[in-house]
Amino acid sequence: MNQRGRRFEWVLWVGLILVLATLCLAYLLAQLRVRTFLGEPLPVYGQVADFTLTNQAGQAVTLADLRGRVWAADIIFTRCAGPCLKMSRQMKELQDALPPRSNARLISLTTDPDYDTPPILKAYGQRFGANPGRWFFLTGSKKEIAALAIHSLKLTAVEKQPQERESPVDLFVHSTIFVIVDQRAQLRGVYETTGEGIDPQQVKTRLLAAIRRLERER
Repeated sequence: MNQRGRRFEWVLWVGLILVLATLCLAYLLAQLRVRTFLGEPLPVYGQVADFTLTNQAGQAVTLADLRGRVWAADIIFTRCAGPCLKMSRQMKELQDALPPRSNARLISLTTDPDYDTPPILKAYGQRFGANPGRWFFLTGSKKEIAALAIHSLKLTAVEKQPQERESPVDLFVHSTIFVIVDQRAQLRGVYETTGEGIDPQQVKTRLLAAIRRLERER
């Protein structure tokens, strides 16, 4: 297959993945809005599988470390010149808005583990004022990250082929959502953070409300 054919095939596959991810996200958001409006318990979208990744301090973080806590997660990479910066600012605002008594945790997964080593992630976290005791930036092998991000958290990340990149740091197409996991390691919420008509303050309010609700669950 020539280069043009390979490029067309790559674009087709990426397009298909993004369409499926968009449809899935729209369905999850619709369910979540209905449940929130009716005051019903937040739906359970799935169980998070066991994982072991490494945080910005070089320490192992496992699913067992997060059991008994509610946590919010997103997926970014530190060289990102696109939505990652906005998402990290939103995560910082969420961190600052959490009450001191909350034991919730914040998780940012990297799509770029070859570059995003613990020292790089630590510097990135410091740039955004991350509290290292509450907000973890996690790296690991690509396979380990994909297992957690895609299979458990419903976050998508597709690496761009070199010929498709608009700049040297235009490396990935990835989700711009925050997800919420409950104390039993169940996925319970999906929240779009960027896009036309999305109010960041409303997103933060909904995330805080979901965290409070899930922390009250027994």
